[in-house]
Amino acid sequence: MDAIRDRTLVGSDADLDLEAVKRPTREEAMAAVRTLIAWAGDDPRREGVIDTPKRVVDAFGEWFEGYNLDPAVELSRTFEDVQGYDDIVMLRDIEVESHCEHHMAPFLGKAFVAYMPTNRVVGISKLAKVVEIFARRLQTQETMTQQIADAITDSLRPAGVAVLVDAVHQCMTTRGVHHRHVSTITTQFTGVFKTDATLRQRFLDFVNKR
Repeated sequence: MDAIRDRTLVGSDADLDLEAVKRPTREEAMAAVRTLIAWAGDDPRREGVIDTPKRVVDAFGEWFEGYNLDPAVELSRTFEDVQGYDDIVMLRDIEVESHCEHHMAPFLGKAFVAYMPTNRVVGISKLAKVVEIFARRLQTQETMTQQIADAITDSLRPAGVAVLVDAVHQCMTTRGVHHRHVSTITTQFTGVFKTDATLRQRFLDFVNKR
């Protein structure tokens, strides 16, 4: 990805519209890491951290590869022969490894995703891939939950979608208030999962079933 999508700054720069931002080179990114090491009070030339910029840039490439992937592509191959199946399709305990956009600190947890098919279904691994794509971007958990539901809705046109994400945020556990063992739960319900309380409860029962 050669450029970062257009964004409008908020706060004191609210009136400044940015053109597409040129993606820095690998060397420029490594130089930025060296600057942060020095700002933290260490010497970026020290033996123990001299290769840290390379490792950090490699890690960022993996952690944020979601910017280079399109969930619509993952959901584009569908199957219409469902043999009359007309009930919930659900994946439980999908691993979530993401980073909050406010502190770039990890948040880790599980996602539960379900949809009510109409005339087509998608390979179940693709649902997990959609979660992974959105997780591998700078995110808020609330936005990610909405994005997962929207992507499935847009591609599959199901009768409804249900998404629940349960995650622990290290920006809360390792800094700030330092509250450990506190998880954040976000949900998004569309279509029949939003209008049918019994169906929504079935989804939540599946989430809680152990």
